[in-house]
Amino acid sequence: MPQSVIGRPVRRLEDPRLLRGRASFIDDFRLPGMVSMAILRSPFAHARIEAVDLAAARAAPGVIDAFSAADLERPLPEIPVRLAAMPEFAGFLQPPIASGKVRFAGEPVAVVVASDRYRAEDALERIPVDYTPLPAVAAPGDGASGPPIHERAGRNAAVRYSVGRGDADRALARAPYRRRESFRIRRQAPSPMETRGLAAAFAPGGSGLRLWGAAKIAHYNRGVLAEAFGLPPEAVELIELDVGGGFGVRGELYPEDYLAPIASRRTGRPVKWIEDRREHLMAANQARDLTCALEIAADEEGRILGLRGEIVADVGAYMRTNGAVAPTRAGQFLPGPYAIENYACTVTVALTNKTPTGTYRGPGRFEANFFRERMIDLMAGDLGIDPAEVRLRNLLRPDALPWPIGELIPGDTGTAYAEGDYPAAFRTLLETVDYPAWRGRPSWTDAAGRRHGLGLACFVESSAAGLPEHARVAAGADGGIEVRVGSSALGQGLATGMAQIAAAELGVPIETVAVRHGTTSLLARGSGTYHSRSTVMGGNAVAAALASFRRRCVEVAALRLNTPAAALDYRDGRVGGLDLAALAGFAAARGEALESEGSFDNRGRLAWGFGAHAAHVAVDAETGEVAVEGYWVVEELGRVLNPLLAEGQTRGGVVQGIGGALFDRVVHDADGQLLTGTLADYLLPTAADAPRIVSTALETHPARSNPLGFKGAGEGGLVAAGGAVANAVARALAEFGVEPVETPLAPGTLARPPPATR
Repeated sequence: MPQSVIGRPVRRLEDPRLLRGRASFIDDFRLPGMVSMAILRSPFAHARIEAVDLAAARAAPGVIDAFSAADLERPLPEIPVRLAAMPEFAGFLQPPIASGKVRFAGEPVAVVVASDRYRAEDALERIPVDYTPLPAVAAPGDGASGPPIHERAGRNAAVRYSVGRGDADRALARAPYRRRESFRIRRQAPSPMETRGLAAAFAPGGSGLRLWGAAKIAHYNRGVLAEAFGLPPEAVELIELDVGGGFGVRGELYPEDYLAPIASRRTGRPVKWIEDRREHLMAANQARDLTCALEIAADEEGRILGLRGEIVADVGAYMRTNGAVAPTRAGQFLPGPYAIENYACTVTVALTNKTPTGTYRGPGRFEANFFRERMIDLMAGDLGIDPAEVRLRNLLRPDALPWPIGELIPGDTGTAYAEGDYPAAFRTLLETVDYPAWRGRPSWTDAAGRRHGLGLACFVESSAAGLPEHARVAAGADGGIEVRVGSSALGQGLATGMAQIAAAELGVPIETVAVRHGTTSLLARGSGTYHSRSTVMGGNAVAAALASFRRRCVEVAALRLNTPAAALDYRDGRVGGLDLAALAGFAAARGEALESEGSFDNRGRLAWGFGAHAAHVAVDAETGEVAVEGYWVVEELGRVLNPLLAEGQTRGGVVQGIGGALFDRVVHDADGQLLTGTLADYLLPTAADAPRIVSTALETHPARSNPLGFKGAGEGGLVAAGGAVANAVARALAEFGVEPVETPLAPGTLARPPPATR
């Protein structure tokens, strides 16, 4: 098969099995003798635990075991911070089960193991807990002078730091135009189709542990759990099953990843746990919840001279595995794809008595793009300049790249936007939406009285961060190819993409390639799937393994043919007349395998994509109801592995982004109680809310950071959606003076704002 298999719209190899009902999700999984675990969660956001009485629960029908923190032989280690870790976070980590105090409604207090899930949940009602309620910190400002949530830390702000480049203060002081606004992204819940769950089985005597239901970062989690349970890493195996979506919330370490193994070790039985939807909305990582006071400075022509931001993130009650990613990346991405030489930002990571936060698709980028793109439209209106023209005057031009962004995350130096033509991508978007027609009629009213408007937003997007990725390629006796990769599948078509790369690099039919992934026994090392890295990092690791494999084929053929290796070439699955089956058979006869391994390390050189969004909305001015009528995305992907997969990622991202702009909002009351604990209260976009979506993938600037030239495609469809939709709503309601400053854009938020500070 020619190299052109890369770039072909190959249908997903995963789909036939999924569509025929042959998938195996965690709730489908069974083991002989398996029992069920249920968790008693705190009803209080902040309280002291005086006593936990498990006697009645232990006597309940079908109950095998019940335990709280007091029943454990030794305290469990706290859940570590995996990404954006800072020394200041040490005093805010979460234990897997509460001891002495609870800090959010939903925190685990006790565990019941029973013959089935129903009996386990019934027994939870038999556990009386003596709580002494404490005042709840409901918002970052509330804890400034109140008692600390974590006594050992002595404060409710985990960290506050400042970053920047140039001299923003001077630029702001001297600029002929200045404006300051405050923006907010409300708390959201990623809400994948499948809730979290896992099955744990300790070997007799506690000599080994197996966990089913792993996702995202199986090798990392294996190392942490092995250390927590005093086992060597090779004695712990994490096994990936099918996953109903990830979106940042699935696959991170949670208390249940510790509690299920403990339950299995105590009972000597395999133990399964899966949460219901209320439990998921209450206890799984939430996301976003950032505010930003933003000040912009420009000349009379709308050229940005300086930008200054003050970001405050509400990360909930604990610093969990990746809770600092959104605030740190928001500070990094706030200047966006524009030539802003003078920039300053202060980032505060604050704790409250709410569910801890983590990452949600496009963490920090969705928020930063909303803040900045709204401000740019506000500035354009003040100066009487078309919003598209303002962006074209400020977008980074090709001759300015690479553009060093400076140390916008503490300790992260040397980062620079790489190759690209940002204005050209934006012009492509303007052509796609026929912007001249919109420019002549920026807003209009239809026969039903709805106001229509078009909103624009630009973005720059990083991908492929993290540790090196690893892969192994082997030929079977039938000549088939097995590819093992350390990336995990979260619904992005991983097996299809890796099979395309293997078929292209080896010149064999894609049907002969089998891809295996996501289980720690397959490879000694693996870094997983996050930050849109599986195609970039995993794909290049596969390519490296394939290059080594081709050389190995030549070596084996040289031995078989008694010919110097230099005289032989690998071509389309054959060397010197020998096909892969013959080569594998000869290697096996020698007691060897026809296989090779490979790794890819980008050494911190990220793959930088960029692009722009446009949203067409219709707003009922009487009710404030917003409908997205059309959506356009242009994104530079460097090199497209599979157009169907790329378009699917974009479409899914757009719909999620529309959800973030119009629907998603986790609500807690002043006592820290969750008020949106069902999908009747927490709104998500449905098929009826999905507009016509036009996606344009550009391949004009392949990434120089990896040999295959890929850039991540997982988040570009979402990251600018909040800004584009809000700008469209502002255009549609311009005659009413409505200027959205927070998401979601619920009817109650679309009121005339107070005068801005300029």
